[in-house]
Amino acid sequence: MKMKRQMREKEKTPENQLSEEILSIQEKDFRLLMLKMMQDIGNKLEAKMDNFQETLTKEIQDIKLKQEEMQNTITEIKNSLEAANSRIQEAEERISEVEDRLVEITDAEQKREKRLKTNEKSLRELWDNVKRTNIRIIGVPEGEEREKATEKIFQEIIAENFPNMGKEPLTQIQEAQRVPI
Repeated sequence: MKMKRQMREKEKTPENQLSEEILSIQEKDFRLLMLKMMQDIGNKLEAKMDNFQETLTKEIQDIKLKQEEMQNTITEIKNSLEAANSRIQEAEERISEVEDRLVEITDAEQKREKRLKTNEKSLRELWDNVKRTNIRIIGVPEGEEREKATEKIFQEIIAENFPNMGKEPLTQIQEAQRVPI
């Protein structure tokens, strides 16, 4: 019999022992045992819930911090973009002003050059009419020097009659005028 008891004890698992204890105790004790077990389970569950809530709270705080950092970074980027855009706009305005001034200067320069050419032409005509030299050019119709200028006509004649002399860079016509016939 002793062997049977030993074998029974060996075969007993914690679950079997608990079941035997439950069967051997009275109903009042059973209720107390059940209440105690339920309190233990409740306490363990409450501890796990507290731990889970604490972990969740930390995670939420980390997420909020990261979100705040991202928001600050976004704000910094927006400010940088606005500053860059304002600098670009200012540069574009300056470029536009410079382009406008350049157009004005170019127009003024063209007008000045045109006036200068007109003045030179008027001066040449006056000079040709006022001062008559004693060179007589035969074979060139009257008035052609007004179209081509007397210096150019003279250069053409020299180049035609004296080919070597017209090519030399040292030969330069200083002044040429027409004498009336």
